[in-house]
Amino acid sequence: MHCVISTTWGPTDVTRAALPFVFAASALQAGDTVMIMLFHDAVTVALDGTHQKMIPFGPPSKFAEIFSNLNAKVLVCKPCAEIRSISEEMLVKNASFGGMNDLHQHTSRPDAKFISF
Repeated sequence: MHCVISTTWGPTDVTRAALPFVFAASALQAGDTVMIMLFHDAVTVALDGTHQKMIPFGPPSKFAEIFSNLNAKVLVCKPCAEIRSISEEMLVKNASFGGMNDLHQHTSRPDAKFISF
């Protein structure tokens, strides 16, 4: 299965920001592939050095696990990032800019399941 995850939560609510990454880690553990699309405040989670400072209350942090997994792709909404003066060079290694066309492409796969946080 290919899990396509959309989220808007970032450092303003660390626990909510962590949930899509916890779900993604579970999917990867089950042998699935994952694509997370970060929108709105969530784009800041992909800034190099940010997720290491985010400590959620409750579920354990899975940010680094997802950012470093070869079966996980992290896309950052380009317009959402640029309005916040974030350039692609500022992102963690496994994250890149993307947009709605990318989200549509991933959700159109026959094996895709779409999850929104």
